[in-house]
Amino acid sequence: MTPQSSPLEVTVLTGMSGAGRSTAADALEDLGYFVIDNLPPALIGKVADLARSGDRVNKYVLVVDVRSGLFVEDLIDALSDLEATGAQTRVIFLDAADEVLVRRYEATRRRHPLADSERVVDGIARERSLLENLKGRADVVLDTSSLNVHELRDRVRDVCLGEHRPGTLQISVVSFGYKHGVPVDVDLVFDVRF
Repeated sequence: MTPQSSPLEVTVLTGMSGAGRSTAADALEDLGYFVIDNLPPALIGKVADLARSGDRVNKYVLVVDVRSGLFVEDLIDALSDLEATGAQTRVIFLDAADEVLVRRYEATRRRHPLADSERVVDGIARERSLLENLKGRADVVLDTSSLNVHELRDRVRDVCLGEHRPGTLQISVVSFGYKHGVPVDVDLVFDVRF
């Protein structure tokens, strides 16, 4: 077993359907986290053991949604077990006002996972009650009601990186020939021929 240079870091990303879990998970993946969606709580310990046996990945994000609602108590127990082994754990809960969630579902024309044959509002109410204990266990609750996609990504980065947030400006200097065309991934081109 190879010792890791830094402790295992497990972030649970959860919250209301339509509050921005996918966007937040993508932001965390861009920060170097290994994202696992819908992992049953019974397997969290096995993932932690695998993570400790190697030295490549030590930052994990477990995305938990209402489909895992039956396992919320098991998840809370699994997090306590991880903390007992020295792993750093954090729970981020994404929330939004009911009216905003309804509007988002109407805009995407998708069905709420718990609103089989009923109104979206009823599915949202059922989901709130299922995730209530997990929200109470959360280290951070982010209200995404007034956030756009970019603001949500920034907030998630701020929560996970704190004050050690790397600069977001990236500058690349590339030499190219006009006869082959301008590179497709550039924002600005300066012609500095002498």
